[in-house]
Amino acid sequence: MSLYSRSLRRLLDSWPGKQRFGVYRFLPLFFVLGAALEFSMINWTVGETNFYRTFKRRQAKNYVEEHSSQTNSA
Repeated sequence: MSLYSRSLRRLLDSWPGKQRFGVYRFLPLFFVLGAALEFSMINWTVGETNFYRTFKRRQAKNYVEEHSSQTNSA
């Protein structure tokens, strides 16, 4: 067992709620990390673009392509 895994095990064992919640005691941590990721995707921009602008642009492009292919086939 290496030093890294021993220190990781010590950190995980010191996390509160082990007897009552078991593995589920980490859920609040992952919830907060997920919320922070979502917040960063909404608010951080690189140049003039962020994740949601790119996603919306791609959705609009797919809609236009689908609509034009349906119009051309009819």
